[in-house]
Amino acid sequence: MNKFTQLSYLVTLLFIVESNMLAQSGLHSLFLKANYQTTTSGYDTTLWAMGQNHYGQLGDGTTSNRTTPVQVDSNVSSVTAGYYHSLYLKTYQSPSGSYQANLWAMGRNNSGQLGDGTTTDRNTSVQIATNVSSVTAGYEHSLYVKTDGTLWAMGRNSNGQLGDGTTSNRTTSVQIDSNVSAVSGGVFHSLYVKTDGTLWAMG
Repeated sequence: MNKFTQLSYLVTLLFIVESNMLAQSGLHSLFLKANYQTTTSGYDTTLWAMGQNHYGQLGDGTTSNRTTPVQVDSNVSSVTAGYYHSLYLKTYQSPSGSYQANLWAMGRNNSGQLGDGTTTDRNTSVQIATNVSSVTAGYEHSLYVKTDGTLWAMGRNSNGQLGDGTTSNRTTSVQIDSNVSAVSGGVFHSLYVKTDGTLWAMG
């Protein structure tokens, strides 16, 4: 079923998108398109989105559904999708010359899953955190790992999926652990791997 055409242009996209640059929920999709030889580093990646947009989860400044992809941002290195919200990492070059990534979010925010300190939906992306290495989205919660290995979480926490020892929703991110190398968000649970190889779960 393709009610909102979140699968439009699929055949074409397979030739321009790498598998680790895709994200999809039940009703919207996002992908990164590599534009080779457009920057000094060799390529730039633009963020594109399509599908349902009732809560602004496509980040195009509207709440109109999109049957063809619309460009949302540039210099994006990673993207993930919750059920009605989206998050991505936008890279920049620091004064020292190193490349780092900031976390941006858009879409539904009823449980604080965007992490901007409100429960206001956003149809354009808002910056949430700096120096982020990876991000994941659950149904109505989000988690990310910073470059120092700390794990942070925000959003719905009805089942303890944030892992902060409570069942209170969080509109701003709270630190959960340190020495974390990978994280993944499920519908009402979350898992992460520490640098010692141990797997941890909550929710």
